[in-house]
Amino acid sequence: MEAIKEVCVESFSEAVDAVKGGATRIELCENLTVGGTTPSFGTIKQCLHTLPVPVMVMIRPRGGNFCYSSSEIEIMKEDIAVCKSLGVYGVVFGVLTSSSEVDIAVTAELVQLAKPMQITFHKAIDEAPDLLIATTLVRAMGIDRILSSGGKATAAEGAETLRQMIALAGPHTRIIVAGKVTHENLDQIAAAIPSSDYHGRRLVAF
Repeated sequence: MEAIKEVCVESFSEAVDAVKGGATRIELCENLTVGGTTPSFGTIKQCLHTLPVPVMVMIRPRGGNFCYSSSEIEIMKEDIAVCKSLGVYGVVFGVLTSSSEVDIAVTAELVQLAKPMQITFHKAIDEAPDLLIATTLVRAMGIDRILSSGGKATAAEGAETLRQMIALAGPHTRIIVAGKVTHENLDQIAAAIPSSDYHGRRLVAF
């Protein structure tokens, strides 16, 4: 089966162009200069009504670190609830403790609220001190996918860790390979890191 090409976009027009270019799934964000934040609900609705591919919506109230205040967590919960009411295919989030460990308690709350939507734990995981332990924790919570570059700046640099994460995650939690993956190097990356899903801003030409 051909691997999923998930393209990260920050507007409706980019999403349309990405699908025309061959994207088979969209990660919809705003403010990619800070790593992506939650898009407007108008943008979400327009994408849902127009695009013929699944849309994963970023749930992130701000840029910066992934250790959130109680108020920010409430915002994330509200955004997840709205996405569910709109019929969104899936949501993308990641929450860490002050020591950069996966915040199990908060993540479990968000997972419970988000289901049955698809869930991706995003690249916050790359800040965890032990990616294999973090992968095990996330998998145990029933999260569908983990977005990672293996703790490195690029997928190529994190290849060995990504291969270990893929083996550890098993068939029920997919590892989305990310980190400077483009339409120009995808074949090379896929040969080095066989996975079901790849992610990038320029994963297709548009």
